[in-house]
Parts: sequence; structure tokens; C-alpha cells
Amino acid sequence: METFVMATHNAHKIAELSRILEPMGIHVVAAEVPDVEETGTTFEENARLKAVSACQATGLPSVADDSGIEVDALNGAPGIYSARYAGENATDADRNKKLLEELKDVPMEKRTARFVSAISCVFPQGEEICVTGICEGKVAFQPKGQDGFGYDPIFLVGEKTYAELSPQEKDAVSHRGKALRMLQQELKKRRENQDADE
Repeated sequence: METFVMATHNAHKIAELSRILEPMGIHVVAAEVPDVEETGTTFEENARLKAVSACQATGLPSVADDSGIEVDALNGAPGIYSARYAGENATDADRNKKLLEELKDVPMEKRTARFVSAISCVFPQGEEICVTGICEGKVAFQPKGQDGFGYDPIFLVGEKTYAELSPQEKDAVSHRGKALRMLQQELKKRRENQDADE
């Protein structure tokens, strides 16, 4: 079993990563690494900053995700500022409330949005993998569902919000599920190349 460190304090993200990588023989652990200032201008840049920092701090292969929601009616906001959208110590409910208030007069057909997840994987020898998954949807008029976290209760994929889906249903369609499956493919390729070199 290979150990990968995930640079996050978010237990939900670790659970999602584990569900997809454990079958490949990769054990995911959370790392207590210094908080990184997310100075990147894209999800990809911020994910890489976090993964590089965790790899340097632990000496282990490190995975970091930077994700958020882009709303077309708000010119792509909150985007990379999704986690800080309603202020530093805001809760998920605060962020959802702020977003719904900003969209209160926007009709359903104009509430298009997407969730983006960039995942960076950095290895101690200097190799890097970066993948990005996207899920298109719409912003609901009110929160629905008990599962999920973040903006899940107000993000509609078809008739249901992310928070109304089971973990397996969410993994099948979500931005992070797509990105993790791409990461899985890249890690498989990397393993095959290593085996060929030996």
C-alpha cells in the first residue's frame, strides 16, 4: 500500500479521494502541513501550491485539490474565492445564503454554473500531475438535501442538488469525481511506465 498525503483539513475531501484511490492500493492520509497562501489566479495554480508545500513538508507524494463554483450570471464568481466568498469565518450556510441573495432576481434559465476541481499530485522526485474536472449545472432557488458540503445543497445537476445524491451518485457526476478518475488514469500510466523501466 502506497501512502499519499492530502493537503487539506476537509474530511469530506479525504473521504472522496479515498473512495477512488484505495482500490489502486493508495492509502490517503491527512497531513498537518502549514497553511499555504493561495496566491494563484487559477484553481490549478492554487492546487499546485498546496501540493508542493505538503510534499516538501512530509517528503511523501502529496495531493491537493482546489475547487469552487463559477456562476455565469456573476461573471464566473465566486470562482477561486468560493471558500472565502462570505468572509473569512463564514459557514457553508452563510456562503450559500450570500450566493442565493445575489441571484434572487435571476430566472432559472440564467442560473447556469459549474463546479471546477483542479487536483495536483506532486512526487518527492519532482514529477507532477495536474488534472481538472468540471460539472455543469444550475444554482437552485433554495438549499435542498442533507448530504454533501459547501455549495452542494444549492447546486443542481438535472433535477437534484449534489446534497440530494448518495456518495456514489455524486462521485459518478461530480467535478471532483471526474478529476479523481483522471488522476487515477494518470497514476496508472505512471505505474506502467515505472514497471517498463525496471
